[in-house]
Amino acid sequence: MTDTTPDRLSSNPRSQFYDEAALSRGIGIRFKGAQRHDVEEYCRSEGWIRVALGKKVDRHGNPLTLKLSGEVEAWFERPAAGEAVEEA
Repeated sequence: MTDTTPDRLSSNPRSQFYDEAALSRGIGIRFKGAQRHDVEEYCRSEGWIRVALGKKVDRHGNPLTLKLSGEVEAWFERPAAGEAVEEA
């Protein structure tokens, strides 16, 4: 696995953009200069994130989400399995 985060990633297992390997490494998100911990899905190239709208759910039990537009930065919080950690 590379150190480049996916352009688009979702935490919903039913989404086509779900990637268990990337999520297991932990993804850090900075949106409009502030670090966010409540992101359900993001797309760096299109510049948006989806966040849950409180505890509200739709009729199928899925959380309602809000799409916010702005500058998105993403990074891995942990190195891939088997990679050596470099110390400066």
